[in-house]
Amino acid sequence: MSAHANTGTVLDRILQSRRAAVEHRKSVLPETALKYGAKAASPVRDFAAALSRNTLNIIAELKPASPSRGVIRDPFDPMALGQSLAAAGAAALSVLTEPEFFGGSLKNMRDARKEIAAPVLRKDFIMDSWQVWESRANDADSFLLIVAALNDPSLRELIDLGRLLGMEPLVEVHTEAELDRALAAEARIIGVNNRDLKTLDVRVETSLELIDLIPDDCIAVAESGLSTNADLVRLRNAGFDAFLVGEHLMRAADPAAALTNLLGPTSAAD
Repeated sequence: MSAHANTGTVLDRILQSRRAAVEHRKSVLPETALKYGAKAASPVRDFAAALSRNTLNIIAELKPASPSRGVIRDPFDPMALGQSLAAAGAAALSVLTEPEFFGGSLKNMRDARKEIAAPVLRKDFIMDSWQVWESRANDADSFLLIVAALNDPSLRELIDLGRLLGMEPLVEVHTEAELDRALAAEARIIGVNNRDLKTLDVRVETSLELIDLIPDDCIAVAESGLSTNADLVRLRNAGFDAFLVGEHLMRAADPAAALTNLLGPTSAAD
């Protein structure tokens, strides 16, 4: 478990709620049962390979709501969204599964993955090995680890467990110190979140400030605050391999068309 200190931020409130929910769920559904579920799950899709293509690799995020914006998309149909975004060229999907603050669910993730071939990331606040087993048992191909929410032993343990199950996690950082911790834990997919999870402020410059510190053998993902093809091309030219985009797509009347506009002409990705 995390040794994260509670300082009263939004992140702290989310972690406190999630920790309590997980402890309750663990008492109802033992890890042994999840391990059987993981054996019966669909084969893992290669998340890292999907983010390594020589193009603008967009992880399209399915997010019904957020603490900062409230309800983002209603009605919310994860299966239809997943199919349309995959058809429009998403390299992968990210699906929120945290229910209280983001309106997500594991069912949303399973539904989004059903009729597509792209890999799917479980976007949640993973703090316990039980949640990693739960992710695989529910057909996740990868999962998010937030460095700010974990101590170093937990971070390394969860990365290693993910690899044991064939799931390379997306390890998210916001500062140079967090990046150092992620690299020390031998993370291979590094996400730079432009949103400060403690204040919810967004600065795209955060990605540009950290990209030169990410080794070339890691996959670099820019997250949050991305809304134009120019944003993506600029970050790709700086060295990013992939881009996680959620709210911009979820607020669009036609998310697939919004994704097509983000991808832009093929020449922009070359």
